[in-house]
Amino acid sequence: MAPRNIPPLTTQEFSLFRQFVEAESGISLGDDKQYLLESRLKGLMADMHCTGYGELYRLIKEDKRGHVRQKLIDAITTNETLWFRDKAPFIILEEFFLPAMVERIRNGKFRVRIWSAACSTGQEPYSLAIVIHNFLQRLGDAKITPQQFEIIATDISKEALGVAKMGAYDKFSMERGMDRSNIDRYFKQKQRFWIINPILKKMIDFRQFNLLGKFSELGTFDMVLCRNVAIYFSHETKIKLYDKIRQVLKPQGLFVLGSTESMTFYTQAFKSKEFKSNIYYEAVDS
Repeated sequence: MAPRNIPPLTTQEFSLFRQFVEAESGISLGDDKQYLLESRLKGLMADMHCTGYGELYRLIKEDKRGHVRQKLIDAITTNETLWFRDKAPFIILEEFFLPAMVERIRNGKFRVRIWSAACSTGQEPYSLAIVIHNFLQRLGDAKITPQQFEIIATDISKEALGVAKMGAYDKFSMERGMDRSNIDRYFKQKQRFWIINPILKKMIDFRQFNLLGKFSELGTFDMVLCRNVAIYFSHETKIKLYDKIRQVLKPQGLFVLGSTESMTFYTQAFKSKEFKSNIYYEAVDS
């Protein structure tokens, strides 16, 4: 139970927390987000038995092992997600990207690598894996296998990644975008959870990763999806993010943003492309 009579988050405390959060995660909290931050921190306050927000801030700053810092990140990150979100990336994947990659594999390409950045609780990378597996089954070429496709799925939240790695979803989660045919094909119900098929799990490498970090440790990619996360970043952080994505994207690689996002004003390193009215980006030749 949360401690009673905790004083409200002061303007000064809000300023300290927002600076720390942006430095640690890139998330920029506007002046109107003080109440949101206060509500997100209440659970952490209770867990740490703090009697004030200043005490919690001191614990975070003095946290040498990073445990409290990670709990703060888990508390403030938004893990809104669903299966096959926005549809457009999956149309591009299935009808444009995968046919092109199959031809490259037949011409000697060893492995296709896809990055699902800010993957939250795993619905996006598992959706990618389902599309790939369904496509390969229809293709019926024994020389093209799921093992030739690697999905790297990352998120800053340890808590969200824990859910993703388990691959177990409740009824509410399953009803958000997952159709019956894919449930029957790729899930097994166990009590009140639906468990993802291990064949899809094998395609995905879940890693905790901060988008403020060095991308070089991830390798390079044929396709990058970084959707609905940069909307929480400042203008300067977006510029740096897109530049780093450009550096890890292979020639002719695809970059996909969220449906409401745009690169206008942030970078000239990509050119907008369209497939069946669905937008994606390719790196401009340097």
